[in-house]
Amino acid sequence: MNKIKSIHFVGIKGVGMTPLAIIAKEAGINVSGSDIADEFITDIVLKKAGIVPKIGFAGSNVGNVDLVITTGAHGGFNNVEVVEAKSKKIKVIAQGEAVGVFMNGGIFGRKFTGISVTGTHGKTTVSAMIATLLKINDLDPSYLIGTANAVSLGAPGHYGKGDYFVAEADEYMTEPSYDRTIKHMWQHPKIAVITNIEFDHPDVYGSLNEVRNEFLAFANQLPKNGVLIVCGDDPEVKKLLSEFKGRKITYGVLSGNDFIVSDVLNNIELSIFGDHNRLNALASFVVGQEIGLSQEQIEKGLRQFKGSKRRSEFIGTLSSGALIFDDYAHHPTEIQKTLKAFREKFPDSKIICVFQPHTYSRTKSLFEQFSNSFKDVDTVVLTNIYSSLREKSDPTVSMEDLTMKIGKKSLFIPELKDVIKYINSQSYGKDVVIITMGAGDVYKINPELIKK
Repeated sequence: MNKIKSIHFVGIKGVGMTPLAIIAKEAGINVSGSDIADEFITDIVLKKAGIVPKIGFAGSNVGNVDLVITTGAHGGFNNVEVVEAKSKKIKVIAQGEAVGVFMNGGIFGRKFTGISVTGTHGKTTVSAMIATLLKINDLDPSYLIGTANAVSLGAPGHYGKGDYFVAEADEYMTEPSYDRTIKHMWQHPKIAVITNIEFDHPDVYGSLNEVRNEFLAFANQLPKNGVLIVCGDDPEVKKLLSEFKGRKITYGVLSGNDFIVSDVLNNIELSIFGDHNRLNALASFVVGQEIGLSQEQIEKGLRQFKGSKRRSEFIGTLSSGALIFDDYAHHPTEIQKTLKAFREKFPDSKIICVFQPHTYSRTKSLFEQFSNSFKDVDTVVLTNIYSSLREKSDPTVSMEDLTMKIGKKSLFIPELKDVIKYINSQSYGKDVVIITMGAGDVYKINPELIKK
């Protein structure tokens, strides 16, 4: 791997692929890539990095490269470019494995101290917070954050001169058809954070026990001098800790944790709001202490963190006065906690949530939980399900049923173009907060709303 001079990225616009491409380019590796023509939130950051994806997939896109990194979407290992690369005896690995390879540092001829952040929710924010702590305190980390940008960091990927490599660690599988290895298993950090454990990805896991066991397997990969940092409030994390034999540090709201929110964060004013983000900040605080930063240095870094793309992100204001935010929340617990934070932030405002469900399998498996996730909003607009490129549609999942289950405050507007018409027709004033929410492309309506 230390002889790699050129890499081609199949599906380069993905939020897991773009930071890899940027890291490689900053490290002096020649980068090429391809993807579909659709607009992605990563388009701007790729352009800034001087990376221009080829549109569409073709064997001729691969060229004479040393390595091909592919996504699990777009056919995965069956993608025409992957097939072409293998026919030319070019090494091919999937995105999840590539993160592990990059963190290991062999491809760059150096070693890193890995810091991995996993969990059902909060991975992106905590990873970005930790990278910010290190950056602000002149440690110049390398990092891979699964989004388009974080205000305090700029690009979601960076090849730094420092010793640390911070990476989001995904609990989805490597490649749906050929390699069901959970992505975070490719990472071998010295410091690992688990934010929480809930049932998600029903196309991967059969039960919550399976989910917890995969997180335990990840934790058990830590070296003897490693440390596991976990939210001790979480019931499934508690079960994991009863089986984990290595060194561990707990944080949370409840007494009995090694670090408690009320004890640590009272004097730190964060730029991001919500109880869930206070927990995210505390996780980052613990990591900062573990690597030797002083209290003053940690507080300085946390104050500098201004949030990440699509995480309670303020987008702008309608001409009628309403505020627009955008959030990636797509699991019932994420939705509930995020909307609770908005209700506390804007107690006197009318809150409108435009929610686009992500994947048929998740919507079907967590139907009841979704129906109870919108208690803190005045109106929820439901759209058609955004189907992942890795699954087929399921006609047994009905958005009309979910709308009825939620009740009077909900309405179903299938197409995003009609959601735009609906919002424009309401003339929402300054007392209204609109939140577009979901892991699909619901965020694309916001420029149209603001333009209007």
